[in-house]
Order: sequence, then C-alpha cells, then structure tokens
Amino acid sequence: MGNISGMIVDLGQQARLAASVLGTVPASKINDTLKTLEGLLVEKSADILAANNKDVEAATQNIDRLTLNEARINSMVDSVADIRALDDPCDIVLEEWARPNHLVMQKISVPIGVLGMIYEARPNVTIDAAALCLKSRNAVILRAGSDSKHSSTALFNLVREALKKNGLPEGCVCMVSDQDRALVGDMLNAVGVIDVIIPRGGKSLTGRVMSESKVPVFAHLDGNCHIYVHTSAKPDLALSVIKNAKLRSTGICGAAESLLFDEKLDQGTAKSILSMLLDEGVEVVGDKTAQSLEQSVKPATEEDWSTEYLDKKISVKYVGGVEEAVKHINQYGSHHTESILTEDKTASDYFLKNVDSAIVMHNASTQFADGGEFGFGAEIGIGTGKLHARGPVGVRQLTTFKYIVRGNGQVRA
Repeated sequence: MGNISGMIVDLGQQARLAASVLGTVPASKINDTLKTLEGLLVEKSADILAANNKDVEAATQNIDRLTLNEARINSMVDSVADIRALDDPCDIVLEEWARPNHLVMQKISVPIGVLGMIYEARPNVTIDAAALCLKSRNAVILRAGSDSKHSSTALFNLVREALKKNGLPEGCVCMVSDQDRALVGDMLNAVGVIDVIIPRGGKSLTGRVMSESKVPVFAHLDGNCHIYVHTSAKPDLALSVIKNAKLRSTGICGAAESLLFDEKLDQGTAKSILSMLLDEGVEVVGDKTAQSLEQSVKPATEEDWSTEYLDKKISVKYVGGVEEAVKHINQYGSHHTESILTEDKTASDYFLKNVDSAIVMHNASTQFADGGEFGFGAEIGIGTGKLHARGPVGVRQLTTFKYIVRGNGQVRA
C-alpha cells in the first residue's frame, strides 16, 4: 500500500471498520436508514436540483445523463424504496449437507466487504450504489466524475445524513472528494484496501479500469446487443419489440445495435421493419441483401458488426438460420444481451442455450436488461464476465459466500 495515496488508504480504513459494523446490525436498522434517505431526497430536492444545475451549466457532453429533474429524483426515491423492500441477501443458507463423519457443512451468503465505485455523468449512481451496498451490508468508496461533482456531492451528503440519523458509521459510504485523476489509479491498485472495483461510465473509463486494475472488477466494456428475427416471428411482435429495443433509449447499454434477419424471413416483414426504422430517423447499415430491400440502407463494414452505436443507428445482416445467428453473435457480440423473435420452440431453445451472453431473451426487448426490471430493486452495473456477477448486479450479486462446518469433536485420520 506504500504507493497508494493517503486519502485512499484512509477511506479504505474507514470503510473496512464500517463494513464490520454493517455485518452485525439488524436488517431493520439498514431499512430505517434507507427510509430516511428516501425522505431526505424528497425534502432536499430543491438543493439537489440547484447543485445539479451547476453541473449542467458547465457540461459540454452527456447532458441528458447528467440532468436531474423532479421526475428523476422521484425515480431515485422509488429505487431506494424498492431496494429497502428486498429481503436481506446475507446469512442465507445457500446449501447444506452432512458428511459420513457427521460433519455438517453449510454454504452461507456474506457481504463482499469494501467496494470501489468509479462512475461518470450519472449522479443517480451515487444513490443506487449507496442503497445497494447498504442493503447488501457492504461499505463503498465512491468516485464520481468531475462532470457530476456538485450533484454527486449533494446526494452523498444526504446519504451521510441518513447514516448519522440512524447511528450507522459514516464510513459505510465514503466519497473521494479530490478530482485528481491519479486517485482513480490509486483505487485500481488498492489491493487489500478495496475488494472489488465497479466502473460505470463510457468505454474509455471501463476500458482503463479493466486493463489497469489489480483489484477484481465487475464490468462490461460495451453493449453490442443483437435481435435475431427468425422466420416464424410474428410480424407485429417483431415491429413492436425492435422499435422499443432500438428507440426507447438509444444511449443505454441494453439498446439493440445489431439486427439479424433469417434468410427465409418473409420479405414483406423484413421491409416493414426496415421502413419503420428509417421512418423513425434511424441510420441503417446492412449487407447486400438488406440494401436490396431498401435503397436508404447504407453498406455495412466489417467493423459495424461489432460496434455499439449508442445512437439512432443499427446494423442489419442476413443469416442462414439460428445456428449461424448464434455463431455471428458469439463472434461479434459483447456478451451483454441478445434476443430471438420466434414462435418456434426448437429455434428458441437452441438460441437460449448456445448464445454466450449474460442475458438471453425470447420475444422481448433488450431494453429489459436492467436490474430494476429483473426485480433487483436497482443495479450497480451489468456484468459480462464469466466469474461471480453476470448480468444485472443487484444486492444478491454483491454478496459472496463462506462455508460453516459444524462438528462434535471430529478429527481427520
């Protein structure tokens, strides 16, 4: 820890002590703290908006993500209430069995410990991260981006006030107050201080965290989400789902970026989907078959198949059946979220089993790739790795486990 700044070490020590307290307090105290936070968000909404206005006035990009209003504050309140209503994810007996020597083994859910949350542009992450970590009995060190510093600080102060009013250590939720970018590097190297790093932001931030961190990371780099339209897809369903998946919110990681058409798909259905997208102002790039259906479809490059646009743009490619669709997705996708539109059970079963992504859907919009929609209350991010947390990271995913072994004097031969 000699090369880590004193600030990170100090925050880590505060958080570690607080985490040990969180593991011992009744669930009712944590829920009371979250209830207090809900009230403070409503009571101090004018102060939050005033702080947010300073950030918005100084911003040159990400303005929509950065902007708070009454509706978004109410959404934060609802999110905290949803998290509060969840069952305590810790001390759950996940498995239990007895050995021939009468030792009784239990696998028990426990908090991870101290989390490091590095995020940009979205001040609401301050509240989501604090509430999820408190509910899962983890302490957290927050590092907000400079673009949201006023908003995030105002929200952090409300979290600290809620902790204080309920007799919990302020170190349960800490914030790196200095905007020096070197401190991000210190967090990434804080082995033994921080147990897990969770980045939430653009590709440059997430890429840096994933490449530099010596601390384990829950992360995804991008969300190149696919929808495969099978030959048996219902036309009206396909139109509705694709429109929502692409256009409900183009800037989120669950937005559809790639569209695959089965080579046997009815030409009229394919043309109606392309026309809908073009009429909605979406730039469509595609292979030669897609271009032949609509003259406004531009030629796609090899790079398009693996690109997350986060904008009103989508790539379209024809594939020779479900097996080729799966092969394409596993080659070019980002292991985030994929959906098949079909009435054929054999095709859907093959797709759901063989697509190598964190979330795989049947006849549903990829925009459901969200912790709240999964019933997790909220999410701290989407994990696309293979280890531990995969998909929406909610309170259950913020726990690990330990084994408890009960005996009556057994010794090993």
